[in-house]
Amino acid sequence: MRSLDSLMNLEGRVAVVTGGTGHLGEAMAGALAELGCSICLLDLPGSALQDRCDELCSRWKVEVAGFEVDLEQESLRVSVPVLVADRFGRADILINNAAFVGDSTLKGWVVPFEEQRIDTWRRALEVNITAAFHLSQLLSPMLRASGNGSIVNVGSIYGVVGPDLRLYEGTAMGNPAAYAASKGGLVQLTRWLSSVLAPAVRVNCISPGGIARGQPAVFAERYASRTPLRRMGTEEDFKGAIAYFASDLSAWVTGENLMVDGGWTAW
Repeated sequence: MRSLDSLMNLEGRVAVVTGGTGHLGEAMAGALAELGCSICLLDLPGSALQDRCDELCSRWKVEVAGFEVDLEQESLRVSVPVLVADRFGRADILINNAAFVGDSTLKGWVVPFEEQRIDTWRRALEVNITAAFHLSQLLSPMLRASGNGSIVNVGSIYGVVGPDLRLYEGTAMGNPAAYAASKGGLVQLTRWLSSVLAPAVRVNCISPGGIARGQPAVFAERYASRTPLRRMGTEEDFKGAIAYFASDLSAWVTGENLMVDGGWTAW
C-alpha cells in the first residue's frame, strides 16, 4: 500500500492553472508546486504573470511558465494546447479557476436584476463556463495520455444556493445572476465530464464560500455570523482541497463537488 507522501507526490506532472495570478489561482498553483508539480499559468495580458512565475520557481524549484491568454476569446483559447505541449510536452492536471467577476466600470453587472445586461451576461458565461468546457476539450488528449489526468473546476457556493441579499445592504457589493448561473452550470459540467472522460480523466469541482479580501466590515460581520465556522475563508483554506483532487489522494473520486465554505451550505 502506497504511503500518503507517495499518493500526493506530483513530481513529473504538469498542471495548467487558469486565472493564475489571482488570489485563488496563486494559492492553488503554489500548493501544486509545493508537491513537486510543474506549473503552467494562464492569465490576461497585463497581469502580473511573470512575477508569479518567478515567485513559484524561486520558492519551490519547479519548472514554471506563464502565457497571456484572454480566455474570453475562442480564437486565443485554441493556442493553449500548442503552448503547453511546446513548453512541457504534456499536461496532467487542468485547474479551471479563471472567472469573470467584473469591476466597478462594467455596465449591467452589480446592479438590480432589472438592469443586468445581456451582453455582460454573455461575457460572464463565456469565461466562467464556456472557456472551462473548451479548455477541457482542447487539453483532453494530453490529459488522457497522462495516465493521471485530473480536471478541477472552481465553482462557488452561488452555483449551489441562492444569495442572501441582506448581506449586501448598505454596500456597493452585489450578486449578479450571470455569475450564479455560470457557476451552477460548471458544477453540472463537472458531472457530465466525469462520466464522458472516465476512466482516463477524473473531473471534480471545488465550490468556495466567501473569501476575506477587504470587503466592508459590515458585510464581513454579516457573512461570518451566517457561517457555522464564524469566519470568511482565506486562500490557505483551499490548499488541501486542490492537493486532494489533483493528486492520487483522490484516485477513486470523480464527479464530486466539494464545498469549501465554512459550513455556509450546511444550513
